[in-house]
Amino acid sequence: MQAAAPAQVSPIQWYLSPWKRYVLFEGRAGRPEFWWFVLGQAIVGFVLGVLGAFSNFFDLVSLAFSLAAFLPSIGVTARRLHDIGQSGWLQLIGLIPLLGWIALIVLCAQPTKPMPNQYGEAPLPPAP
Repeated sequence: MQAAAPAQVSPIQWYLSPWKRYVLFEGRAGRPEFWWFVLGQAIVGFVLGVLGAFSNFFDLVSLAFSLAAFLPSIGVTARRLHDIGQSGWLQLIGLIPLLGWIALIVLCAQPTKPMPNQYGEAPLPPAP
């Protein structure tokens, strides 16, 4: 008897996963969860920026969205750093102009450590 194939996780499910766990700073987040969230944030930000050029209302919507996304962004980045065995506080290097952002991108692009570490078991895909 053949084992059932794991369910495919859509990009939207990956994007919504950090929103569902928006104040969870413990545990681990794999690369798909982190990078789909970053891409989704960039797309929403771009769309709101374009719409903001036509109406001040969308500038306010963009500001509200940015404020709402602040904690999920911090949380998913902390969990992503935990996934590679680093402290979530390491994301503070992003405050260093240019070089800090480059270092943070390099860290977040590291592959998942498949073994359990001090932050927990390897990350699982989000539940549908």
